[in-house]
Amino acid sequence: MLIREATDRDWSAIWPFFHRIVAAGDTFCYDTGTTEQQGRALWMLPPPARVTVAVDDGGAVLGSAKMYPNQGGNGAHVASASYMVDPGAGGRGAGRALVEESLSWARGAGYRAMQYNAVVETNVHAVRLYRTLGFSVVGTVPEAFLHPAEGYVGLHVMRAPLAPAGGDASG
Repeated sequence: MLIREATDRDWSAIWPFFHRIVAAGDTFCYDTGTTEQQGRALWMLPPPARVTVAVDDGGAVLGSAKMYPNQGGNGAHVASASYMVDPGAGGRGAGRALVEESLSWARGAGYRAMQYNAVVETNVHAVRLYRTLGFSVVGTVPEAFLHPAEGYVGLHVMRAPLAPAGGDASG
């Protein structure tokens, strides 16, 4: 599996699974009726953000990640990211590869931590993956997400310290 920078041409491969995941309404805080144009604007962010895709040996896009500063100004030393994996490609390691690559990118770019602002607590596969990669839940906002089957559930804020070259990971 290869993780590479996404190009404009990749959107046609990302959109079908982006649409399927968002329309399901159980893992992202995006409007379930998000149009393709709106989705592209939400996902294909311009620099300084970075968008990547995970591709298999045949070049098929299995998933995508977007990464960016979590906040601006005095909060710009903490990165954030979002990930989507084609549900048909689950279990092939694309999610783990995307998260690991984004953490490597954030370390190399000098970020002091990676923070996820809204991980749906019922998204147990993502929560488990993030924990295995050094994230902890620093807080949960109760009933902040309306899950289509579970009703009101919490949103976790998750954080992993990063150790930039020559620095510590206390940020």
